[in-house]
Amino acid sequence: MELQEMRNLTIDELVLKEKELRKELFNLRYQLLSGRIENPQRIKSARREIARIQTVAREKHSAAGPIATS
Repeated sequence: MELQEMRNLTIDELVLKEKELRKELFNLRYQLLSGRIENPQRIKSARREIARIQTVAREKHSAAGPIATS
């Protein structure tokens, strides 16, 4: 997923996408341990995508401004 596409998503959609990627990363690590992984490079790209999603989500939270607590 491109960075611009991520920026167009809502925070809820970003959270959902991050959960999907974390599940995929878990499965990829399991495949790596069992020795039947087809593309080991996908682990690295999944980790980077998760980091990008977290960065975009953090940008959106800070752009929304501070949350007032009373």
